[in-house]
Formats: sequence, C-alpha cells, structure tokens
Amino acid sequence: MPPAIPLATYRLQLTADFDFDKAAAVVPYLKALGITHLYTSPVMKARKGSTHGYDTVDHSQFNPELGGEAGFARLSEALTRHDLGLIIDFVPNHVGVHFADNPWWLDVLEWGQASPHAVSFDIDWDQLAFRARGGVLLPILGASYGEALESGDIELRYDPDEGSFSAWYFEHRLPIAPERYGEMLRMIVKEADAAETEAGKRLLSLAARYTGLRRPNRKEAPGFKAELKEIAGGADIIARGLGAYRAAKDRAAQTLALHHLLERQHYKLGHWRLASSDINYRRFFDVNGLAGMRVEDPGTFAATHRLVKQLIADGRLQGIRLDHIDGLRDPAQYCQRLRRLVRDAQGTTRPFYTVIEKILCEHERLPHFAGVQGTTGYEWMNAITHVLVDPKGLEALDETWRQISNRPPRLAPYVKDAKRRVLETLLTSEFTVLTRLLARIANGHYSTRDFSADSLRQALELYVLHFPVYRTYLTTGAPTANDRKLIDDTIEAARREWFAADEGIFDFLRDALTMDLLKPGRPPHSAPRVRRFALKVQQFTGPMMAKSLEDTAFYQFHRLLALNEVGGDPASKGLTIPAFHETMQARAREWPQGMTATATHDTKRGEDARARIAALSEIPGEWTSAVARWKVLNAPHLALDGNLRAPSATFEYMLYQTLLGAWSLQEPADAGFVARIQAYALKAAREGKEETSWLNPHEVYESGVHSFIAKILDPALSGEFLEALKTLARRVALLGALNALSQLTLKATLPGVPDFYQGTEFWDLSLVDPDNRRPVDFSARHAALGTLENPDWNHLIKSWPDGQLKLAWTRHLLKLRNELPDVFARGDYQPLQVRGAHADHVVAFARRHGRTAAIVAVGRQFAPFTQAGREWPAFDGFDATIDVTGYDLPGFAGNDLPLAQALRGFPASVIPARPAGAAKPGRQRTRA
Repeated sequence: MPPAIPLATYRLQLTADFDFDKAAAVVPYLKALGITHLYTSPVMKARKGSTHGYDTVDHSQFNPELGGEAGFARLSEALTRHDLGLIIDFVPNHVGVHFADNPWWLDVLEWGQASPHAVSFDIDWDQLAFRARGGVLLPILGASYGEALESGDIELRYDPDEGSFSAWYFEHRLPIAPERYGEMLRMIVKEADAAETEAGKRLLSLAARYTGLRRPNRKEAPGFKAELKEIAGGADIIARGLGAYRAAKDRAAQTLALHHLLERQHYKLGHWRLASSDINYRRFFDVNGLAGMRVEDPGTFAATHRLVKQLIADGRLQGIRLDHIDGLRDPAQYCQRLRRLVRDAQGTTRPFYTVIEKILCEHERLPHFAGVQGTTGYEWMNAITHVLVDPKGLEALDETWRQISNRPPRLAPYVKDAKRRVLETLLTSEFTVLTRLLARIANGHYSTRDFSADSLRQALELYVLHFPVYRTYLTTGAPTANDRKLIDDTIEAARREWFAADEGIFDFLRDALTMDLLKPGRPPHSAPRVRRFALKVQQFTGPMMAKSLEDTAFYQFHRLLALNEVGGDPASKGLTIPAFHETMQARAREWPQGMTATATHDTKRGEDARARIAALSEIPGEWTSAVARWKVLNAPHLALDGNLRAPSATFEYMLYQTLLGAWSLQEPADAGFVARIQAYALKAAREGKEETSWLNPHEVYESGVHSFIAKILDPALSGEFLEALKTLARRVALLGALNALSQLTLKATLPGVPDFYQGTEFWDLSLVDPDNRRPVDFSARHAALGTLENPDWNHLIKSWPDGQLKLAWTRHLLKLRNELPDVFARGDYQPLQVRGAHADHVVAFARRHGRTAAIVAVGRQFAPFTQAGREWPAFDGFDATIDVTGYDLPGFAGNDLPLAQALRGFPASVIPARPAGAAKPGRQRTRA
C-alpha cells in the first residue's frame, strides 16, 4: 500500500491521445524512478476534444475520450500492481458550458429558474435588460445578433428521438422552453398545410391540451414529448413546417418569427464581445465557456462529488488536488464538507492527501483549511528561484531594464495599470454586478442612501486597484484578524486617492466588506445582500489579480523572466540564505506535507529554461552588452510603420531571454523551433495587451513580430547574430544546468512533497502552454533509466547536454527519499553554518528525524567557478566548510566538512548521516 502522504508525485496530462491505458503503460517507469503517487489532470467527462480536462461537463462519469470506466479500471489495476497511489486534479469551481454536452446547463437553458440545476450555477437572473422574467446571456455569436439571425446561422431543429425542439448555432445547442411548444406546433402545422391530415390533427390536439400559462410545465413535459414523438407522420410535418422559422435576409416574416421565439426563452443570444460588459453568470476568469458552480449548495456539492466519494470508498483514490480554490464562495466551508465526505467514504480518519491550487503573494500566509496538507507549491518554486539568483546581478539588471523600458523597475505601477485595463475590458460585467449590489445595500437605509451608484462604483474600483493579494477568506461570520487588517489597509490606501468630498463612503464600503453593517446596534441593512456582497467580492478579486498580474503585468515587465512565474514577484531582489532558511523552518512547522513544484502545466516556462534565465543575474554585464549588440545586428529586421515598431524594444528584450532559455544544445534551430518561438511570442504579445490583445488583435504588429523572429533565426539573414547567440547560449546553458541540478536537489530535500511534471527528468526547456503540454517520449526515458542502475557520474557530467545526468540525479534523490522516508517526510529542518570565502555560494541544511538524518549542500551562483559558464566546475578551489557538529557522516571524522569533499565535482550533495550518539543503523547507506 502506498504511503498516505506521498514521498514523490508525478503529474501526467491526460488527453484523447494520452489516455488511461497509455498512463498505465508509464506506471512501471514511475515506480522505477522512485515515484509513490501518480497525479493526473482531471479525469471526469470533459468537453469533446478537450486538451486539459478543466472543462468538465459531467462529474458523475469518467471521460470517455480517456477510456471511460473500463480504461480507468485498467489504470487503477496497474497502480495497484506497482504499489502506487493516485491523486487526481478535481475542478469544483466551474464546468464547461455552451455547445451541447453539459446536461445541467442545457436543462437550465430549457427551464430557466424552474430547473433543479439552476441553483448550481451562479447566475444573476435579474441583470438582463428589457427582460421582465430574467434570463442568462449567452455570448456565443461570432457576429451581431441581427447578422447571425438574418444569415440563417441560427437554425431551429426538431429531435424526433426526444420529441424536443432546439435552436442551433453551429455546434451550440439552445433548447426551446416546452411552454412554447404549443404555439410552435400550431405555426408548424399551418406552414406545412397539414391541418386536415391525421398527423396534423393530432399535433394540434396535443397543442390544445396544453394551452395555458407556462404549459407544459416541468412535470408535464416528459409526457408531452413522449406523445409528440409517437405521432405517426408528425416528424415529417414538423420538418416541413419548421420553414416558418427559417430566417434569412429575404424572409422577413420567418426571421421575425424566429426572433420572437428566441426572445421568449430563458436565455438571450449575443455577440461574444458583449461578455465583458453584459454577462450575468460567474465565469472562470473571463472564459465564457466555463461557468462558475455554486458548490456551497449542499445538493450541488453532493452530486458533483459522488464519483470522488465512490473512488475513495473503493480504495482507488488516495489524494486530490483542488483546482482554483479561490473561485469558491467559501473555501473553508467547502474543505470541511470535503473532509467529512472523505471520512465517510474511508470509514476511518486515515490521512487523505489534499492540496489546493492557491497562489500566495509575497508575505501572505496560507489559511488553515480542514483536511488540507498545503498548496501545489508555487510559493516554494519561487523561493527556490529567488535564493539561486544573484542579488547584485539583479541590481545591475534594474538599470538595464530602466534603459530599455524608460520606466523604473517597480512592478506595482504595471499591476495597477493592468487592473484598470482588466476592469474596463474583461471583467466589467462581474464588477457591475458587485456595484449594483452595493448600491442596493446603500439604498436600503436612509443613513446611506445618498451614496450615489457612481460614487460607490468609483470607491469600489479604488479598493480593487489597491487590493494586494488574490482574496480574503470571510465566511458568514466575522472576519479573521488578518482579513480585517487586509481590508482596513486597502481601504486606507484607496481613501488616499479619493478626491471627492464625501469620505464617509469608504467607512460604508469597509463595513460592507467586513459585514460590520450587520453588527447589533447598527442601522439595519439587508443581511442576505450584505453577506452576498462581501462573499462575492472575494470571488471577484482572485480573477482580477490573476488577469492583471499573471496574464498582463508578467508579459510587460521583463527585467528577468526567471522571476515572472506564477505566484512570483518579477521585481524581487532575491532571497538571502538566512531568509531562505527561515522560510523553510516555518514551512517544516506549518506545511511540511504540501507539494514542492518546479514545473506545472500552468508555469510560464519550463523549470530548466527558468534556471538558465536566472543565470543571467550572474553575468549581467555580459548580458547587457550582448543585448546591445544584438539590437544593432537585428535592427534591419524590425518592422517599422510610422510610430509602430515590431517588436517593441521591451518585447525584443523579452525575446532574447526566451531564446536563451529554450535554445537546444542537442538539436538545430529548425522550423519547428522557430514556430514554437513565434507561437509563444503571439501569446505573450496578446497577454501583455500593449500593442495587441486577444480582444483587439493588431495584425500589423503581430505580423511584424512573426517576421522578425523568422529573420533573426534564419542563418542566411542573421549569421553573425546566431553565432553570437549560440556562443552565449552554451555558457548560459551550463550555468543553467548547474542551477537546475541545485533546484532539483532543493525540491527533493526541502520540507514538502516533490512534484515532477511529465517529462522533466530530461532538461525541460519548454515555454508556456500549450508548448509545455507537448507529447513526452516515455520510451526514451524508460530506456535511459535502465542504463543508470550504477551511474558513471563522470561520464554523465561530460555528456550533460543529453539530459541523462538530470535523470540519474532525479532517481538518486528519489531513492534516498524512499530509503529515508521519515527524514524527508517528517524530519525537521536545521540550517547549517557555512564558513569561508565562498560561504555565500552554498545553501546547507540538515533534515533529521529520530536516529537518522541527511546533510544537504547545494551550490549556487556558479559563474566564478566555471569561467562564467565556459567549463564544468571542479570545486577544488571552493573555499568553504560546513559545520556538521552533532552529526556522524560515513567516511568523515570532524565537524567541518569541506565543500570540495562534499560536492566531489557536482553542484549538490545529499549525504545520509546519523545524529551524534544515535545507535548505528543495521546497514550503511552511502551517497552515490
């Protein structure tokens, strides 16, 4: 049986091309590598053709494109045979909607608020303008509604197998409310001239029997549909009669008939651009096809978690990763319910591994949620990068960025500007819902009703602009001290920018956000509205920060791209070794079982591409000079048109870092590589929203960038540049490889569970998705692993570019974790003192539990020992010793361990040890 808390996890991205059976085939390799738990992308039924699984359409069944129930059973059997556990990525926050594959969503479209599933979706039914009974906006049209209608692209169809009517817009099914069936049948029979036929009479009789307000109702509808589809000849009449609704420019009456029918549905069709201003259902960020779920509703929670509960009860699921926890109305309540479900399913209180996708900003602490072991590890990924970069080099790169961008190297102005743009273009509708709700609250008592809707909107906007993290975690009760301070501080920052006369508006806003408006003795306000407002603001600030910081500012601020990572701080000054130790000691106390990731499906670049770019902080002068020369060499390839420069100066600087990070030493920069860089550049440019964007693509600029990349990577046009790039790339690659091995060692030995993203056992030089989701050659990795039972480290070092060195070191580290499970899973973290001239180039610590321990020494900032990346370091001249007082090391007597002896020509070392005075173990374990 695998351990309840993993020793190491391995993430696989499941798709139709890499299904349950292919995952099962990889299991023996993962076992040999030292992995204890397979960790997969979502496995529930998703939209057909989904490449990620986050667009779940049915939580009650396995994705048939992955192999369905039978395929999952085969994967489960393979895991059991090799004693591996399973962790799945689960999406409680949202589901895929539109198209024709989500039964709950289709039912809501058909029945509106009368649908039993309406409560499961976060829809503001009253927001639609000019709709007395409400509805949901569907921004699915590629043209204006009028154009789509007159073009005939919206087509009314009858399904004879179901006895139902739907409008279709290409692949989107739009069920017609059954209460309209009677009037439709009468028009259809008339259009078909079939009133005197037997089938026509039966159709009219059926329609007449259900005449009345909103009939057939939900109870009557199944019988109505069953009778309709049984009428002999009825389908033929309906097929002919649907011409009454066949819209076209030259068919005004039919177009008007279809329009009138659509206007009487529980939805309103609109152009996709309306989403940002008019959409009235909560989305995942700004993705119209992913609708927010109300898992706070007990029935919704039970229905969406039924399969998960069964898998746990059957012993086929050992852990869960909760996607986008910040999207939920009340994450604390959700986690309590999930823990109760797990315990009911297990029948015991045995730990069930649960981690959450949570992005923590600098100095933010993770709240303690019931049953949660920690996060998926973004914060630790960034801590590792920050301790490896050179702070002095970052200071030099500040000046480089200042010269290139003509802006100070401060991130806050970028984020604030990005928030304004996101509010104006992407999340306007969600913000409007909040401001309307706030205005209703204010209007609910005479003491606050003079706060105008416009003033409230401006005040709330300032609050959002200054809010420094993703969200607070209020429940229906009073806020925690941390949340209250966060709200108070943000209110004061917003107040300082308020130049209107009435500052009391911020006191009101603060009291609404903290729910202090509901305290005894206060003027009465609507409790449901106040609670709804406070909790919905929390659901809004997360997407707001994500779209502004990760998906905008990160693509504008390019000082050093290694720091532009999810949960990171691009303006970071680095992390000192003492600060790093303090962080890890706190982690060992508070979150020793959360994941430690260095690459995920969501990271902005591969872990080793990041390690390479981080190395630029070690040679900032050479890097800055190289960029200056490259800009001159490549100036002829710029696209210039008036004030347009493609790429912009800052974007060009970003491209050079990207090329160094992704450059292969094993393969030529062929057409495939050029296409990858061009695809990345297009996404980066649109995400940055400076010269172009997803909403308003600037084709001339994008074409200029595309051409620039093609030309600078063409040896016939840019030979001198490419030679200079290759020369620096070889050196940066070596420094990056050393960084990468240090990064890997830290991930595997720090408190926490190391998570390995698919394929990263070889050098990971991928870019942002979809580049990092390309197929992995597992056969090559498995074959290579088979040759590394007794690795020849000297040979592997000499051939380091082929990636087998990283694979061998990964296996070695995981072997140690499996041999010393208590040390790494439960052991404390003790910083070790390093002395000598080069003490600042090594991070040293001990992991200890009971009578066993491990001494870890990890090098950093290798430029001085490699001739700035020109040769593998020998470390003979490494002037540093580690104080190992209190530990017995095999083959070493003394308290001061020389780094040269510990590293032996390698950038990191992990040495099994015994606390002094502990009984000698039965067999000696030695370092490879």
